[in-house]
Amino acid sequence: MQSSKMNEMTIREALRWASSFLEERELEAPVAEWLLRHYYQVNRAKLFMILDDTIEPEVYERLKQDVERHAGGSPVQHIIGYEEFFGRRFSVNEHVLIPRPETEELVVAVQERKRELFQQEKVQVVDVGTGSGAISVTLALEDETLNVQAIDISEEALQVAKRNAEKLSAKVHFMHGDLLAPIIEVGARVEVVVSNPPYIPLTDAPSLAVHVRDHEPHLALFGGEDGLDLYRRFMEQLPLVLKDKGIVGFEVGVGQAAVIKEMLQTTFPQATTEIKRDINGKERMVFAYGNMTR
Repeated sequence: MQSSKMNEMTIREALRWASSFLEERELEAPVAEWLLRHYYQVNRAKLFMILDDTIEPEVYERLKQDVERHAGGSPVQHIIGYEEFFGRRFSVNEHVLIPRPETEELVVAVQERKRELFQQEKVQVVDVGTGSGAISVTLALEDETLNVQAIDISEEALQVAKRNAEKLSAKVHFMHGDLLAPIIEVGARVEVVVSNPPYIPLTDAPSLAVHVRDHEPHLALFGGEDGLDLYRRFMEQLPLVLKDKGIVGFEVGVGQAAVIKEMLQTTFPQATTEIKRDINGKERMVFAYGNMTR
């Protein structure tokens, strides 16, 4: 677009330019739309209603700068400062994993199993590796019968999670520590453990998108050579914290579900174990629930 035309450029034209810029670089064109929605603080329907309005020169300059930043590797969520999860805005930065849509399905599945097993009883839930707090805050807000605790090994991540909980008025007790160590140290027992731990094999690092590999915390991404290190450690710790009747819910990487289900079966032979597919048909969740005695 020529600068002489800028005063008469519409939002539609700017969106078309930005989308083409991204597509030429094999990036997702909808990023341009997300940026414009963020600048104007409108939903998608409202954006479509104002597409033929003139775009302010400073907004167009910002759009150019931000699509170039994104093309250089910055995730759009870091540029705008948040990601939507369960219809709520969660602040994110380089210290936390950006919440993914499939993790919303993990939250729903945990709620379903909680209702089946405990109905309206009050239960203790711990979210391990809470990151932005997306899982713990959502569970606390969606179900008042859950007493939610959250753990992370990263102090910086905990600060992000605490801010999100405060902003969204969620009652979550945050603890700093490695996996379930803070619960074990005080001798506490809980009914539900949920986690989306680091599960990407180190060997996959070179093939990751630059937006992920260079801008999201490696502590939250990689789970050792085969991606299963954290799950192995969980199997040692879970029997020390779960009550006799309980639920374990994991998000897992593609191709890992069967192995992790077998780990849970070995650890909790009396429990029901289950692999659940996400909306795209991928095996992304593994559960053990019911009788958790050894």
